[in-house]
This record gives sequence, C-alpha cells and structure tokens, in this order.
Amino acid sequence: MTEQVTLDIINKIFKSVFGCENTWDLNLLLEKMAFDIKLPKQVRDTFTNEITWTDSINGTKFITNNNMEKRDTEVGWMLPKREVHNLQDIINIWQEVNVMTTERVYDSMDVVNSDTIYRCEKVYRSSSCSDSKSIIYCDSCSECEYLLASQRSGNCNFCIRVDDSKNCSNSYSVICSNKISNSLFIQDCYDLNECLFCSHIASKRFCIANMQFEEYEYFEIKEKIIKWILNS
Repeated sequence: MTEQVTLDIINKIFKSVFGCENTWDLNLLLEKMAFDIKLPKQVRDTFTNEITWTDSINGTKFITNNNMEKRDTEVGWMLPKREVHNLQDIINIWQEVNVMTTERVYDSMDVVNSDTIYRCEKVYRSSSCSDSKSIIYCDSCSECEYLLASQRSGNCNFCIRVDDSKNCSNSYSVICSNKISNSLFIQDCYDLNECLFCSHIASKRFCIANMQFEEYEYFEIKEKIIKWILNS
C-alpha cells in the first residue's frame, strides 16, 4: 500500500467524519491523531540490517517474518550440539537464535509497517488487528473498515480516535461506547446519533454536553467544533 493510497483512505474518513478533505500529511496525522496509540516501532533485522517493524516492547534482536521463513527453508534453526558447562552457556547459545519475528502478517494483503495482522486488507502502521480493511494507526481493532487512530474497538466504520467501543460510525473521539453515529467527543454512552460532548446517556439525538438542543442549533455548533478540531 503506497503513501498516496493511505492518504486517499484518510481523506475518505475525514469526509465522512468532518465533512471536509484532509490537509495533513502522515507525520502530522500521527502527531495530532495517533499520539497515544500503541503502534509498531521501527527496528532493524539483526541478520540483514534492513528496516522492519515490531509491536514488541522487550525484544532486542529481530528478524522479519520473510527472512525467518527463508532461513527455516534454506538453513534451518537447529544448532550443532556443543558442550554446556553452566546455565550461562545455554543462555549464550540461545541468544544466537532467539530473535523476535517482525511484520507478522497472515492471510492479509497491502499491509505496510505493521505487525501481528490477521485477515486484513490495506493496513498502515497498525498492530494486533484482524478481519479489517483500510485501517491506519490502529491497535487491537477487529471487523472494522476505514478506521484511523483507534484502539481496542470492533465493528466500527469511518471513525477517528475510537477507543474501547463497538458499532460506531462517522464519529470522532469515542470512548467506551456502543452504537454511536455522526458524533464527536462521546464517553460511556449508548445509541447516540448526532451528539457532541456527551457522557453516560443513551438513545439521544442533537444533545450537546448532555443538554437537548434544537436541530438547527446543534448543527451550527457542530460546524464550529469541527473547525476547532482541525485548526487547533
């Protein structure tokens, strides 16, 4: 997946959530939207020195999944038997083959700079995601499409910064909520459509800070909030 394809996906998400096109590059998007997401870090393959990506926080030696499989086929991972005099000898020998596999991508396609991805398509800089399509800067998300800077969420579409939530669409900054659509800044809510800055409420529409507004009032304020998000 090229950088342009990644930006095209982000543009579709921005249009769906904010009603406008994205003007930020990938680095600025990472800084503004994904600053607190656990993302794969850049390391180097211990054997080839090529750049690779891992979601490991403890590993010190790495090998890409492709290079691991290549060595397994061409050389193998068994070592000749040696004399072992103490535990340290065993640990030292183990370190020769104890390398963390990176870019573990299974039954997926168009995956870039990611690790531990299962049955996904069009993924950029994400980790521990499954059964998803067009996801960028995400961690531990499943059954999602067109998702940006989100974590631990499922069955969400066209969303940005959705955490610990499910069944959300066209929304921004949703935390621990279910069945949220066309909303911004929502926490611990259920079944909201077109709401802003709401917490601990259910089955509402056109609410702002847990207060009921008229539809025309709501959209006037929402427009201002979107401009504030994109210009802050």
